[in-house]
This record gives sequence, structure tokens and C-alpha cells, in this order.
Amino acid sequence: MKPMRSEGACRRLGAALALPLALTLALGCGHSGSQTIKDLNAGESAAKAPEPDASAPRVALIMKTLTNPFFVEMEKGARKAQQETKIDLQVKTATQETSIEQQIQLVDNEIKANAKAIVIAPGDSTRLVPILKKAQDAGIKIVNIDNRLNPETVAAEGMKPVPFISVDNEKGAYQATKFVADTFKSPTEAGVLEGIRTANNAQLRRKGAERGFRSNPNLKLVGEDTANWKIDEGYTVTRTMFKAHPKIGVLFCANDMMALGAVKYLQEAGAASVKVIGFDNLDEARKAIQAGQMAATVNQQPDQQGYLGVMTALKLMRGESVPMEIEVDTRLVTPDSLK
Repeated sequence: MKPMRSEGACRRLGAALALPLALTLALGCGHSGSQTIKDLNAGESAAKAPEPDASAPRVALIMKTLTNPFFVEMEKGARKAQQETKIDLQVKTATQETSIEQQIQLVDNEIKANAKAIVIAPGDSTRLVPILKKAQDAGIKIVNIDNRLNPETVAAEGMKPVPFISVDNEKGAYQATKFVADTFKSPTEAGVLEGIRTANNAQLRRKGAERGFRSNPNLKLVGEDTANWKIDEGYTVTRTMFKAHPKIGVLFCANDMMALGAVKYLQEAGAASVKVIGFDNLDEARKAIQAGQMAATVNQQPDQQGYLGVMTALKLMRGESVPMEIEVDTRLVTPDSLK
């Protein structure tokens, strides 16, 4: 496992950021030995949780982390559904998007707690399937949001298909990348920062970005590497990529956290003219776009994903039929759209 950045390094990087990212970065730079599973009903929730009725059914929202504000917004949508339905919503998250074993433990905990439904944004598209099959066998309704479980693994484990709610990740990445790619009129090198490679949404965003870059014959893709959705790895991987390919003029990052880390490195390296594309529409990314430090990002409406995930789970609990796929619209965010 790649060693985590030291606390001192985190402070130096956070202090140097030109964007208001100190809190986000500090959350992402803790020591791996001190990681703990987060229980958002214990005072850490971003949205106030109403007191459930004693007889209310237990529904668990299991997310990847709260080090990424994207999931804070997802929780807000789920809390809205809770307020409308008075369910006992338990919001749980691991410490990092790479903490897959913690997510597995969270699912197991909900099985033991007799949850009626689990709404999950899995950190890995294959490794969560066996424990979710166990939950399904225990009679728990499963709703998959954000990152799709691998259909082949689901079938191989004997798990019944579950509803999936997300955006068209490939389309969103393609639209954002093509929007920027169309601005290049002379030969230019391009790069891609990927998310976790075993995550379906990361794979689709990479494919969309590659297609977007190919739409302009002036662009040549010269570097692709994973920064695992993290801001600090976005910084270090960008540094490594640009040492190998210093002429890169446009960089697609599969989420805004990595994009903001990349922006920080490029500012330090005197390469602020590089056009950086993100994905998630974080507040910091919008500010970076307005400041001319990023070219675009993609709004995938995480609050809607959280809301629809909980409401779909409730329909399943009532025995109602639900669509097996619900697509949430993506929205391209650019300097013009923010005026």
C-alpha cells in the first residue's frame, strides 16, 4: 500500500493551496493506522437527522467516505427522503474511498442489525458483491447508487440483480472533455488522471475522456495514471506525469478532488495555462473555474442520487415494482454557465 502523506506534508500542502481546501485536504491526509468507520448518526452528519419513530424501518445508506464533499451532498439528499418518510436512516461511511474492507464490514454490521434495506455507493465494483449477496439472502433489499456493481460478478455470485441509480459517466466525461478539446487548434498533448481502476464509474469516465480527446485530431493522449480519487495523489501523480510529459496542455481528472490536487501542482510548476477538467461540481472546483484555474467540471447531482436511492429502497420494502435503471442527468459546468 502506498504510504500516506505525513501530517506535516498535509499542512504544508493545505497552507499553500490558493483555494479554500484546508479542511478537505486535512480529512484526506490522516494516518492509515488510525482509520475508523464513521457513524454519521453520532453527531458527524452533514445534515440534521430527525429522530425516527421506534417502529420505523431501518434503512442504511453506505457511502465511500466524507473526505469528498460529493458524498456530503449525497447524504443531504438521503436525509431529505428521511424527513419525508420518517424512516430510521443510518448513514455509514468508511474513512477513504479506498477503504473497501471497511465498507464490507459496514454491510455486515447492517445484516446483524436487521436492516430492511441497504442503499450503497460501493467503492469497488466487485469486492462488495459477496457481502451484498449475504445481505440479500438475509432478506435485505439492496439499491446500488453512484458506482455500478459488476454485472458478471453479481451473476457469478448468484446475487439477484438490483436497481441501479447513477449518471451516464462516460457521456458526462465525453461532453466535458470534448468541450475543452474543441478549443485546441494546434498539436497538443493530453493526460488523464483515473479514479480507482476497479470502480465501474472510473472506467467509464476514462473511456469518455479518451473519446473526447480523440474527437480532435490535434490532441494526442500521452499519459494515463490513477490517483485513486484523492487530492494528495492528484498532486503527486500530476507531478510525475508532467516530469515525463512536460508538454501536456490539457488534463482530464475523473473527479474534482484529483483535479484540485493537479491544479495545485500546476500552479507551483508555473504551468497554470494547462486546461484542467474535473468531475463532481464541488464548490472548490466551481471557484477554480471562476478563477481560471480549471476549464470545466460535471455536475452529477449527488443529492438526487441519495434521495432516489432511499425512495427506491422504500418501494422495494413495500413490494412495489421499480425500474432497474434510473439515470440522473449530468450538467456541464463551465465559465459561461457560472456567470
